[in-house]
Amino acid sequence: MSVVRLLGLRETAIDPGELLAAVDDAGAGGVVTFTGRVRDSDGGRGVTALEYVAHPDAEAALRRVAEAVVADLPVCAVAALHRVGLLQVGDVAVVVAAAAAHRDQAFEAARRLIDDLKETVPIWKRQVFAEGDEEWVGSP
Repeated sequence: MSVVRLLGLRETAIDPGELLAAVDDAGAGGVVTFTGRVRDSDGGRGVTALEYVAHPDAEAALRRVAEAVVADLPVCAVAALHRVGLLQVGDVAVVVAAAAAHRDQAFEAARRLIDDLKETVPIWKRQVFAEGDEEWVGSP
């Protein structure tokens, strides 16, 4: 049986191990996680921080994404957490995990989960550059 086990937005640090534990399943032969971190550059420019802001409906949109993955793919379990607030270089911004009977199914589910999250969940990113300016990415 496929299950959405852990979803949400957090203002506090995300531990990828928490998602691994959430998707633990005796029927899973493959578990895939993706961890997105704040990097120190974008497009050749130095980045000092990122700020993530979520629409009030973002968690509901995240649930719809996860439930669609579970409905469409043969997975045992999925989980996804995204940070909001001000993050520094090296901080974990998002983690997704998928467990399935076979590795290719787990990879496909994790890829779809992160891609659909990025494409459809209303979370916007403000990049703060080393030069002092900033840029919003993904804002409406």
